[in-house]
Amino acid sequence: MTLRNITQIITGQPAVDGAGVRLRRVLGPDNVYDFDPFLMLDSFDSEDPSDYLAGFPMHPHRGIETITYLLEGAITHEDSLGNRGTIRGGECQWMTAGSGILHQEMPLESPRMLGIQLWLNLPSSEKMTDPSYLSITQKQIVTAQTASGPVKVLSGFFRGIHGMIPPHIRASLYDITLNPGRRLSLSTRETDTVFLFTLTGNCLTADHVIPEKSAVLFGSGSQIQLQAPSGHQTRILYASAPPLNEPIAWGGPIVMNTSDEIRSAFQELRTGQFIRHSAHIIQ
Repeated sequence: MTLRNITQIITGQPAVDGAGVRLRRVLGPDNVYDFDPFLMLDSFDSEDPSDYLAGFPMHPHRGIETITYLLEGAITHEDSLGNRGTIRGGECQWMTAGSGILHQEMPLESPRMLGIQLWLNLPSSEKMTDPSYLSITQKQIVTAQTASGPVKVLSGFFRGIHGMIPPHIRASLYDITLNPGRRLSLSTRETDTVFLFTLTGNCLTADHVIPEKSAVLFGSGSQIQLQAPSGHQTRILYASAPPLNEPIAWGGPIVMNTSDEIRSAFQELRTGQFIRHSAHIIQ
């Protein structure tokens, strides 16, 4: 067993995106090679509807997967290929943009809007795959009960149980609750990129106190150890996946491997040739 050390701690910056949504951008273009294959992480946490009701009107994506996970609140999704639905607290949507999709995400007024959106890169061989949309309901999310607290397995495997099996990248995503003062050890694949994000509360790991709403990138190893502070519960998003080790060209909502591919994508948007396939709707 080799414990992973911390290589980066990122708190992110306040940002405005979409039609005027206030959020915290934690990961972005400056971090892509360090966090490969994870591209972007946005955190939103507000009790003021004016921070988020403007939403994210119809916009394009290509070359990535977008994963939206809510702890509280509700967001409606609709796209140009006929997929639609609403996710609520404790639910997730996993959209493969692939060769191209236009979609919108519109938050509904709620007592609290709390969640994240994570972008996962697609390998070059699959960037132009058919788009698809998966709504992961509360009933579909398996929860492992540990001595430290519940672990919701959004994707991948955890101690013999599994969540959704990602179609393109072997990504594991867990929503971990640590009760006050409790510890949890997690085994990791040696070569995976591994990071966590403190959704609510602080976390103790590798001799560091990680403040709420921070991303922590770990070095190589086979295990990480997490602990909640005494007297306080902690909720953590854990993410791991094998790195792609490929060039990254980022053009707003489109992520490809070369600048020529980015230019081609935007040219196709201008000429109406961006949408190439019918979406695959997974119930």
